[in-house]
Amino acid sequence: MQNYIELGLNCDKIKIAEGVMMQKVFENCYGLDKRCYEQYGLSEDILMEHAAAGMAQYIRRHFSQGASVLIAAGTGNNGADGIALARQLHGEYEVKLYVPFELHSAMAKVQFERATFLGVKVVDAISDVEVVVDALFGTGLNRNIDNTTEHILHQLNALRAHKIACDIPTGVGAKGTLMPIAFHADTTVTMGAYKEALFLDACKDVVGKVIRVDLGVSSLFYEGQSQSYMLEKSDLKLPSRTQQATHKGNFGHAAVFCGEKEGAGIISGMASAIFGAGLTTLVVHEKITPPAYLMHSNVVPDNVSALAIGMGLGCHFESEFLQKYVIKSHLPIVLDADSFYSEEILSLLQQRDREIVITPHPKEFVVLWKILTGEQLSVMQVQAKRFDMVRMFNKEYPHVTLLLKGANTIIMQEERLYINPLGCSKLSKGGSGDVLSGLIVSLLAQGYTGVDAAIHASLALVMAADQYSGASYAMLPTDLVNEIAKLEVK
Repeated sequence: MQNYIELGLNCDKIKIAEGVMMQKVFENCYGLDKRCYEQYGLSEDILMEHAAAGMAQYIRRHFSQGASVLIAAGTGNNGADGIALARQLHGEYEVKLYVPFELHSAMAKVQFERATFLGVKVVDAISDVEVVVDALFGTGLNRNIDNTTEHILHQLNALRAHKIACDIPTGVGAKGTLMPIAFHADTTVTMGAYKEALFLDACKDVVGKVIRVDLGVSSLFYEGQSQSYMLEKSDLKLPSRTQQATHKGNFGHAAVFCGEKEGAGIISGMASAIFGAGLTTLVVHEKITPPAYLMHSNVVPDNVSALAIGMGLGCHFESEFLQKYVIKSHLPIVLDADSFYSEEILSLLQQRDREIVITPHPKEFVVLWKILTGEQLSVMQVQAKRFDMVRMFNKEYPHVTLLLKGANTIIMQEERLYINPLGCSKLSKGGSGDVLSGLIVSLLAQGYTGVDAAIHASLALVMAADQYSGASYAMLPTDLVNEIAKLEVK
């Protein structure tokens, strides 16, 4: 039976938000391993054999017998996993076991003895192969790598081979901090459970595709309680219309404030309309020429059911107008972009009886944080501790849904944290965030909660980008909107 789960497959999940099933994510797995030892009677050896078997199964599925495999094993238990893998593949593949350091852990020594008894080939140099496995260091690495390891990583990265990281690539710290050099994996086979360190933005280009393998028991028994979850494509629930006897009033009315840079508001409005809002109105001061399907008004219509503000806003609306239609309103609202530079608009975060979604990128989060707390941070500081920053914000504003943009989007509300790891570089272009805000306000207008709107809008955005067939650098916000319109028929 298949004992691994690739991103995108729908297995071993737990229901946490209405209609949404998600994989758990943990800060580390030490406590989970300990429960296996103490409650299930599983030994360290048993867990290690299953870790190696998971990697072996991946290699067997993707590479023909006889392929050359180089396994670089370190001094501790991560190295022991690699040595066990060498033994399990020996005979079927041309295995080369490279052990550049003296072994320290008891299990590494045991596994090495077993491998040598079987006749596994031990080499003292790195050579060209078809598959290379990094088992040098695992999640316990809490120091910078030394010069010798750095040289080894340069050699491994230079190989024209499919690169597999055992548990986590060497050079990624226990907290996800990326060191000056790291193993660049095509695939990371992580053990037992998904770990937050794999989803820090800085690590996205070194972890590759993430696969989880079980360690002798189903994840239902291995995993404990977690408030962090990973989103997959299968979690997306589109606002599909199944009832026929309906009219536009059944699907809400979104109002998008259109400011100094009117294009941002128009793009957001287009996304709102295309994602199912029954009506979308652009709130404007001056005459504009939007697409024919978008209405525009110099006030917020009475029948509006959700608001979005900030996209290209500038200083376009007077305080009296904002107080009347934004601050004193109790409608669900999305705050984006220029909203985070306005103390007046940010004051509505105190409203605990209102659905509020905020969507800053890291630079905007720095500004937001300074206004709210007085603490000056840098973008680098925010990026280095994205999970910590999101949790710190949530502690003060648990009712607010925070969507922190990035290579891996983080969403948090009421102590539950969700990671969307499916983003791609196609989205690195002005206007993508405006599309996202339009998707969120559309769902809010249709009655979604703030957290569900953020989850499903973020998934729709990345899936639309993924199916765009043009050049990686060419996608425009209007292309995104067009692809979103096709999601239901894919």
